[in-house]
Amino acid sequence: MFYRRFILGAAALMLALGLTVTSFGASTTGTNRLKNAQVVEPINLAILVQDDLTSQLGNELGVTADFIRSLPRGSRVMVGYITAGSLQVRQPFTNDLNRAAQSLRIPVSSTAASPYSPYVEVIEALRSFNSNLRGRNAVLLLSDGLDVSRGFDVDSAAHTIDLDRAIKQANQRSVVVYTFYAPSVGLTSRSMLAASYGQNSLNRLAHDTGGKAFFQGPTGFVTFDSYYVRLAQALNEQSTTAS
Repeated sequence: MFYRRFILGAAALMLALGLTVTSFGASTTGTNRLKNAQVVEPINLAILVQDDLTSQLGNELGVTADFIRSLPRGSRVMVGYITAGSLQVRQPFTNDLNRAAQSLRIPVSSTAASPYSPYVEVIEALRSFNSNLRGRNAVLLLSDGLDVSRGFDVDSAAHTIDLDRAIKQANQRSVVVYTFYAPSVGLTSRSMLAASYGQNSLNRLAHDTGGKAFFQGPTGFVTFDSYYVRLAQALNEQSTTAS
């Protein structure tokens, strides 16, 4: 039931090997792929990446960097990584979009980095949305969505204490949450049931804060390209509704 807790100790040594930091330069291919993913109005966007997602996510950071750079002038971006027990802020809110894009790194993709609940770190990130930020606020959460902090069973799926708190905090701070599902190297890459639980939680987090959840079924994902196009459309629709 506490699978992640059991394997954390065995995998912890992997962190001692160090992390490879990669800068993601602008790519013509990525820019072309995102030509239909233009956000119209400036936005304050916190991008949160769960650090134990599968290594395939590394292939999607280029398009993530391109999306950051494509945001309209006046936008501010924060980049953080959700890891075991903490939120690693790689870049606090900045209007230097290129700097924010370059702060992205390949995830650890190790169970040693697995959080018991990604929503604890989501709550921590929400505190960064303070009165100094003007305009629309949003979080983009790249996660498997699985919360095993209080067990792994049908009763806790999509209704954990930390998820409820994250929804409450987001609504109190007027932050809309959008979620991209990707499997972790733990349970959600091995169990369709775990993947389903995680996706249900991500869907509830997005729905109950006015955002949208994006996933392609319980087996994983192919590319985030279409997600970013649809995310831009959702952000533009939100802007139109709010005006």
